[in-house]
Amino acid sequence: MNKLRTDLLIAAPGFLLLMVGFLIPVAGILLLGVRDANGVLTATHLSRFLTDPFYLEIAWRTVKLSLIITALCIVAGFPLAYIMARGSARLRLWLIISITLPLMTSVVVRTFGWMVLLGRGGLIPDTLNMLGLVRRNYSLMQTETAVVLGMTQVLFPFMVLSILGVVMRIDIRLEEASRVMGCTFLKSLRLVVLPLAIPGVIAGSLLVFTLSASYFITPSLLGGARLPVLAGSIYETATRTLDWPFAAAQSIILVVGVLMLLIPYARLSRRANG
Repeated sequence: MNKLRTDLLIAAPGFLLLMVGFLIPVAGILLLGVRDANGVLTATHLSRFLTDPFYLEIAWRTVKLSLIITALCIVAGFPLAYIMARGSARLRLWLIISITLPLMTSVVVRTFGWMVLLGRGGLIPDTLNMLGLVRRNYSLMQTETAVVLGMTQVLFPFMVLSILGVVMRIDIRLEEASRVMGCTFLKSLRLVVLPLAIPGVIAGSLLVFTLSASYFITPSLLGGARLPVLAGSIYETATRTLDWPFAAAQSIILVVGVLMLLIPYARLSRRANG
């Protein structure tokens, strides 16, 4: 009992800050989405979203892009995290600096950088044109490819650092034993390292998916009005049309949708890995 009381006292300031700065404001916004002008509970705003094909397409695009971004971060992040964990201390230091340095730069600045690279006359379209793959004056702006590239670069460090923390705790003698027993390097990675690194992959996936589903600056700038995502739709509804109840209803859809995907994923992954 004394230990529980001590723990509660230690956690009280942080919990109070969380309540005042996050839970209470968010709860107020979410309640706005299920109430009418008279304060009576209603599902009108939610049903408007769920019966409109335009908004359903936005929701599907948000989920699809978030899944693609998460998958790309896993595929590219795991090898880099393994190299950082098994490399020398100097190599690990420089790679960590390279990974974390973009986090010190504003997301808006990085997104404008991608706009320069992907826009008409940018480095990437001009290179593709020189290789004969695209026509002249080709642009990747306002495409799903641009959104995926920009968001993957923004969220990639979260995946790498999540996996790195787990891989560094894996005893290298397990890999050596698998090699002695006849495994190739790639087979050892697949049968020994990857299963043990699953907790880091799960943690990174949860971070990347939730962040990509809730981002609106990068998708809005790279995708434009042609490719709206749910977070951008919430922002537009609240600031341009000033329809706060419908914006709150979209927020409810976003929160519930993310939880419906993440909770089963986390439970199944935890059960599969003990």
